[in-house]
Amino acid sequence: MKYQNPVISGFHPDPSVCKVGKDFYLVTSSFEYFPGIPLYHSTDLVNWEQIGHVLTRESQLLLSRQHSFIPSQGIYAPTIRHHNGRFYVITTNISVRKSFIVWADDPKGPWSEPIYIEGLRGYDPSLFFDDDEKVYLSAASFPGVGPEGIFQAEIDIETGKLLNEIQLIWEGTGGSSPEGPHLYKINNWYYILIAEGGTEYGHMVTIARSKYPYGPFESNPNNPILSNRSSKKPIQATGHADLIQAEDGSWWSVFLGFRPVKSTKLHHLGRETNLAPVKWTEEGWPIIGNNGRVEVENEAPFHLIRNTEPMVEKEDFDSDNLSPMWNFYRNPSKGSWSLTENPGFLTLYGQSCTLNDSESPAFIGRRQQHFDCEITTAMEFTPKQEGEEAGVTVFMNENYHYDIAKTYKEGKSYLIFRRIVGSLQKLEAEIEYDASTVILGIKATDTNFTFTYSKPNREPVFLGSGETSLLSTQIAGGFTGLYFAMYATGNGKQSITPAYFDYFEYIPN
Repeated sequence: MKYQNPVISGFHPDPSVCKVGKDFYLVTSSFEYFPGIPLYHSTDLVNWEQIGHVLTRESQLLLSRQHSFIPSQGIYAPTIRHHNGRFYVITTNISVRKSFIVWADDPKGPWSEPIYIEGLRGYDPSLFFDDDEKVYLSAASFPGVGPEGIFQAEIDIETGKLLNEIQLIWEGTGGSSPEGPHLYKINNWYYILIAEGGTEYGHMVTIARSKYPYGPFESNPNNPILSNRSSKKPIQATGHADLIQAEDGSWWSVFLGFRPVKSTKLHHLGRETNLAPVKWTEEGWPIIGNNGRVEVENEAPFHLIRNTEPMVEKEDFDSDNLSPMWNFYRNPSKGSWSLTENPGFLTLYGQSCTLNDSESPAFIGRRQQHFDCEITTAMEFTPKQEGEEAGVTVFMNENYHYDIAKTYKEGKSYLIFRRIVGSLQKLEAEIEYDASTVILGIKATDTNFTFTYSKPNREPVFLGSGETSLLSTQIAGGFTGLYFAMYATGNGKQSITPAYFDYFEYIPN
């Protein structure tokens, strides 16, 4: 049986995986979205179900922007490991420039408060539990802090204290940005697996080995062991990998990659999670995929049992809790949202900040996971105060987004369509609309978004459109992918009127 890459579509970069019995658990980066670090479960490495998040409390994840002009702060490159019945996740919160460990006895949580690692001036940390119970921390050095490369030290897993001076163990093969290290012990060799080349078209995976955890490390003469650079493969920027051995003894790798739009070579879904088989040479070196190239279609690891639960296509907001797919942009402001104030509806109260600010807007969204898809939502909103606004956004970051919304000015309600593209901001359409309920819709193709509105049980009416390319990572910057989100704002002051969202439907085409 075949499977298709990506195995987790949409913005899911820097995957890390561990195995407990016949179960696999996987985490990815979340950057400035809250809750942080989505957590997935699988029994076959192909079909993944999100079972929650690792960081669900503000005490674990503070996302206040330290440098307002830099997008994509927050959580970088978590690593998940299991040892002696306990799960550990280690990561870096770039917003506060601190690395930390959290642990849980059950992957569904609760996860502990952070154990901060003092003295680590680096990012992308990883843990390795050796046979003698020593625990090693590997990490990449912050740019400008000493030589570029991978550093390592022993760590007290209970306290986060480094037990010896951190040492440079490998500088990589000469590619830019050596990062994302993972240390393994396989057949009495210590292998250090890293990413190089930057997380764009030149991305690659390289590996070195030693008989000792601190080296000296011998570089694989056939590096890189994974890269789709300089190819026409549909998946590009393959890198930042993790290795895992299945129950049947086979080896596999999860790694990130993005799918560029063919006509533009730009990408907007974000870096996604992919899977490829791993073969070992007679000399003891791994090769990922098809001689280091990644294919879309591959032979499955096991006999696949397809998930009986389809992708959630319609959220009715009938529960007291949000489904795991939903995120806030940074830590949500108290009182900005509710599922209980008006049962059966998601309630949003606009904050003084807007989608253009580096604060925490009233924003609840989900990843765009397919090039071709449609979303609709029914919103009840009767603004009474000048500047009150609520609607739906296609959002990359505060400098790049398209919005369709209802607002209030000069005593009248209007529907608007607006495009924010860097320093260029344009109100593309504005029409009077007095009804309390409006159905807002967005239809996406690989190159275009179309925005519509209607009254209930009426045909959609075109309001505007926008190119996907202007919201791409190459244009907008940062390391995330697009979100479809419901939002509200008071445009400079707190809203007094709530916006009620009855449902949110996402249909992949």
